[in-house]
Amino acid sequence: MRVGILSIQHESNTFIQTATTLTDFEHDVLATGDEIYPIFKDSAHEIGGFFAGLAETDLEAVPIFVARALPGGTITAETVDTLVSQMLTALKEAGPLDGLLVAPHGAGVSESERDLDGYWLSLVREQVGPDLPVICTLDAHANVSQKMIDACDATIVYRSNPHIDQKDRGIEAARLMDRTLKGEVKPTQAACFVPVAINIERQHTSSEPCASLYCQADEMLQTPGVLSNSIILGFPYADVEEMGSGFIVVTDNDPQQAQELADQLGKTLIDRRKEFQAKLIDIDEALKRAEQMAGPVCFLDMGDNIGGGSPADGTTILHAIERRNGPASFACLYDPEAAQAAITAGPGATMIRLEMGGKTDDLHGEPLVADVNVVSVHDGHFTESEVRHGGKTEFHMGPTAVVQTDYGLTIMLNSHRTPPFSLGQLTSCNIEPGDYQILIAKGVQAPLAAYRPVCPNLIRVNTPGSTSADMEQFDYQYRRKPLFPFESID
Repeated sequence: MRVGILSIQHESNTFIQTATTLTDFEHDVLATGDEIYPIFKDSAHEIGGFFAGLAETDLEAVPIFVARALPGGTITAETVDTLVSQMLTALKEAGPLDGLLVAPHGAGVSESERDLDGYWLSLVREQVGPDLPVICTLDAHANVSQKMIDACDATIVYRSNPHIDQKDRGIEAARLMDRTLKGEVKPTQAACFVPVAINIERQHTSSEPCASLYCQADEMLQTPGVLSNSIILGFPYADVEEMGSGFIVVTDNDPQQAQELADQLGKTLIDRRKEFQAKLIDIDEALKRAEQMAGPVCFLDMGDNIGGGSPADGTTILHAIERRNGPASFACLYDPEAAQAAITAGPGATMIRLEMGGKTDDLHGEPLVADVNVVSVHDGHFTESEVRHGGKTEFHMGPTAVVQTDYGLTIMLNSHRTPPFSLGQLTSCNIEPGDYQILIAKGVQAPLAAYRPVCPNLIRVNTPGSTSADMEQFDYQYRRKPLFPFESID
């Protein structure tokens, strides 16, 4: 039996001014057919899990189409038309299939389709017909619609944040497909869309308040007839009707049981909703706390969260460190212009005046103007051998320069936005984490898998920007109402 593999993945931040285009997908992954296997076969991504899980069975993996881009702004209508057309053509040319494993992100938004994932999943369902088993995996930061649920027989969401279980979820989906095609089970699913938005600052799955919620979901898996269940953490930076949290339960041919159990989990979240509101720490308070802590202290720059689509050139923390003349700190900024100026000056150049960061928009701070010494230059390639958030192993941050100010601030200037998912980003450029009191990572939960082993303390810092943890500052036009914490749901 032949099982096809399809994926269009993008986490779309609708509050970002710059649109995501086809070039962004080409820069990351845009592949068909036999091009797909070498990209993902050894990765910790769920598609790597699809391949690994199917390899355990006598099912044939048929890679068809994969498109992925780094989180960013709304996808252009033209880009979506191109991607979906290519995908459906590739699906038609793949020949007869017995099942489909699909991997949307769950928070995709385009200019033409606000529920992008529901849109393309529905087109796939229409093309393959109602009887072909379709099993789906989703990022935990999904905003799930009923359209997405209706298009698939089963949906399996990552259970960890940072997302270090992606491959496991892919294997789980492949094993469920095997059981389905053997006639052992008939997956049916239901979702509970809870009128609660879990703040991203509260979304660390192995800490409270999330940890006990996942324990309840894990215990439910022992219920006879339950094949899978999932917690949807939600993505607050996509202004869509579905924005918010929820639950999915997959049962063996019992949709009523699936709905009842999903509703049970939903009631728990409603009852505990106030626990999932953010506890915010501003920059000055974070710096005061860091003075009393053993270093390195990881500052999680929540307002410039690259994994949430931000521009990666936020400077608000850097300006505060400059005003204090320290402590010794490290940060990475996306700034191709400044990187090229430092590269041109060359390693060893001193007192080079640069304007660094703060150039993409006016939300993330003014450029940091400073006289710097050029420490080193690099090609920007690095690898990650451990399982980290996102499942990637190969990274390219473009031509890169490391510069240092006279007050101990070291800045890595890169030419491609690169999320802080791997310490290889630092060590590949001869940066030793232990040399600094503060390491600034532009994220909220995702950097923990990489940074926690070297940082005895971390602080989530409430910085301004397109991924601020203060959800109530955003001007939503499309979200559902009522939705806690914006409105009361008493």
